[in-house]
Amino acid sequence: MSVTIHATAIVDDGAQIGEGSRIWHWVHVCGGAKIGTGCSLGQNVFVGNDVVIGKNVKIQNNVSVYDAVRLEDDVFCGPSMVFTNVYNPRSAITRKNEYRQTLVRRGATLGANCTIVCGTTIGEYAFVGAGAVVNRDVPAYALMLGVPAKRCGWMCRCGVQLRGNGLVHCDCGVSYQIDDSTCKPL
Repeated sequence: MSVTIHATAIVDDGAQIGEGSRIWHWVHVCGGAKIGTGCSLGQNVFVGNDVVIGKNVKIQNNVSVYDAVRLEDDVFCGPSMVFTNVYNPRSAITRKNEYRQTLVRRGATLGANCTIVCGTTIGEYAFVGAGAVVNRDVPAYALMLGVPAKRCGWMCRCGVQLRGNGLVHCDCGVSYQIDDSTCKPL
């Protein structure tokens, strides 16, 4: 197994890219980036220096993963979704020392065109819908929709919306204990 890097991609010296990863057209990976095994970076993706990407992460076309972003294993970043790293940017004021870390936990999905405001943590297996704007931490397994994003339900690890409270079973075989504020796999 090896790394596939398209001829139009730029991978700066020092970048660490895991085995089996695929870097597609017009991607730029900065020298300090750490990318795990089995990842896929779609067309026109940018990965900053202070970025750590886990294993089996899929980043679709036109996504910029800026400094201070951490993506754990099995994260999905939909087309043209947005990360930020400065909370109150101004062109005339340099704020590189004010970057706020964003953490996306294992298995989370970030839908097309959603925006993740810096300084937030997206819980494991959470699902942020297309176009949503996340400006606060997201619980594990939460389904987040809207602007600003609000929890509208819970999601199974397999990506199916869970219905009901108490003991809930998904068709994939996983069961959850759900109440008004948490969803926990059993």
